[in-house]
Formats: sequence, structure tokens, C-alpha cells
Amino acid sequence: MLGMTLTIHSSFLPHLDPEASLAFYRDVLGWEVRLDVGYENMRWITVGPVGQPDTAIVLHPPTASEGLSDADRDALLELIAKGSYFGVNLATDDLDATFAALEAAGAEIVQEPIDQDYGLRDAAVRDPAGNMIRIQQTPHSN
Repeated sequence: MLGMTLTIHSSFLPHLDPEASLAFYRDVLGWEVRLDVGYENMRWITVGPVGQPDTAIVLHPPTASEGLSDADRDALLELIAKGSYFGVNLATDDLDATFAALEAAGAEIVQEPIDQDYGLRDAAVRDPAGNMIRIQQTPHSN
């Protein structure tokens, strides 16, 4: 035990089109925009669930890392385009209603709500950059 409390402040997901990602997280998920920072032709957008000021996702330009070779940049962009590099798990107390709202908003559906063998009920969509967004039913509301 280190004698300190650690919490997750923010996680990072890449964006390929800041406006499309902003529209998804703000307008489809209903999250608030906390920061929108530009530098040269790049943007870092911090979003988070309303009423949860200590939880945030930073949508970032994936190739903004110094020293990234052309080959690494191309490989990274290819993985993102396939939707197989980044993701996040979210929770809801009403998976079916959340899924219906996402579907009605035009989110890219990956998996409809299903009871998993390992005890969770979840669904999955992709954001505009291809990031996997898994949404799990909170256990107390099953």
C-alpha cells in the first residue's frame, strides 16, 4: 500500500476528425465539452459525462507524438481505421434505452445488447474515429 489515493482523471482516445468526434461525444452521448485546445492545425478536446467532473476523455490527434516515424504513423492510422486500436468501456443503468438512443442517433452499431457468458450485459458502437465504445449494464439494475 502506497498510502495515497489514485483515481483516473482522464483517458485518451484518438480522433481523426475533431468536428465529427465532438458531435458524437457532445450530441450523441450527451457529454459536456470541458476543454477545446488547438495548436497549429491540431485539436485536443476534453469531454466528460455531465455531473461527473472528475471523469474525462481527451480526444487527441493520434499522430501528434514527437519522433513518430512515417512507418509508425501509417501503422497507427491503419489500426485506428480498422477500429482495432483504442476503446473505452462505459456503464449505464438502462442498456436497452441507451442503445436505442445511440441507434436512433445514427451511431455505428457493432453489437446489439446481449447477455455475455461472463456475466455482463453489454452492447458496442464505434465513434467516428473507429474507437470501440462498449456500454455495459450496471450490475445493480439487471
